[in-house]
Amino acid sequence: MPYSEILSMAFKNIRANMLRSILTLLIIAFGIMAVVGILTSIDAIAYSLSDNLSNLGANSFSIERKWGEVKSNRRGKQQKEAEPVTYKQAMEFKERFDFPAKVAVGCYGTGNATVKFGEEKTNPNVTFNGADENFMDVKGVEIAMGRNFSKLEVESGAPVAVIGSDIVKTLFKGNSEKALDQIITVNAHRYRVVGVMAEKGSSMNESSDRKVYAPLVNVKAIFGAGDDRDYFLMVAVPDATTLEAAQSEATGLFRQIRGLRPGEEDDFKLFASDSIVAILKENTVTLRFAAAAIGFITLLGAAIGLMNIMLVSVTERTREIGITKALGATRRVILLLFLTEAITICQIGGLFGIFLGILIGNLMPLFMGGHFLIPWAWMFLGFALCMIVGVVSGFYPALKAARLDPIESLRYE
Repeated sequence: MPYSEILSMAFKNIRANMLRSILTLLIIAFGIMAVVGILTSIDAIAYSLSDNLSNLGANSFSIERKWGEVKSNRRGKQQKEAEPVTYKQAMEFKERFDFPAKVAVGCYGTGNATVKFGEEKTNPNVTFNGADENFMDVKGVEIAMGRNFSKLEVESGAPVAVIGSDIVKTLFKGNSEKALDQIITVNAHRYRVVGVMAEKGSSMNESSDRKVYAPLVNVKAIFGAGDDRDYFLMVAVPDATTLEAAQSEATGLFRQIRGLRPGEEDDFKLFASDSIVAILKENTVTLRFAAAAIGFITLLGAAIGLMNIMLVSVTERTREIGITKALGATRRVILLLFLTEAITICQIGGLFGIFLGILIGNLMPLFMGGHFLIPWAWMFLGFALCMIVGVVSGFYPALKAARLDPIESLRYE
């Protein structure tokens, strides 16, 4: 008997017991949904975090103050709060760092700025920061229209700005060309738009498109140049193999600039995007194992349920099996028939479960501002698991059906 005919008979038997098949299919679907859904959610969240942390680029790192308290090796091991990185310290580092790398300086302005143009204005949730001429390149910010700041504009504190695409949509109806050379107001300060950043979307509830950058000296003048104003540094090297050497030299130089004594702990931190992403991936391994364990337990219950239903089906169809054998069907044909039924139910349930798993797995990342992810690896894993569950659950009932004596089967009532 050709396998196409065996497959056709399997579908007929599934349709003949539709309610029981649907209930079994749903058990399999929920098991696969648990595996694919949780693993997809973890991957989507990790991808979103990785995308957010990788804004610096693979060959760069940032230098920022340590938040909280830092231990000191002075007498009595007193503790002190890490002091902000001042403008003088940041600029001294930029001038003295002679490693073959590009150094950028930036400062935090405010996260609740309002941008106006004519009668149009944004909500008071725009991020307004200061940047030097190297900031866009090191940060990996792409200028879609216009240009970056010049060194002269940065040093003179010229009232020019580079704005995000969300601001262009709100103030200029999405027309980037129209935005160039226009005068906008950021918290009562006037700026001429010289550049528009390329659209990047949101990542973990933080929009890169709702930002305004102005020259560093200009922002420093607005928010004050006191010692409480915090600045940060970013360093980009041309070759990733020199990243570790650059970090080591940067640490030594910045310790001198910060006036730290030998043996005293650093009161600043170096953040490299690749190392943070690597730690993130390592930590998600445990979560994946836990998620897989939950899904496998659900699938184990589904496999037991499927095997029980297939055994009931063998008992109910004993007379049918006897007639089929009397007409010339071999043990192999009967074995394949019942095994195909079990695998078919599992694959249909698995297909439904994978679809639900992808939808549910992407709900949380999308809510957090991430991207929709199609988990090809977990989809193939779902199909493989369905095949394994179908074979394991259906083999014993199929073997039992194949071993039935045709004479005794015909007598069965």
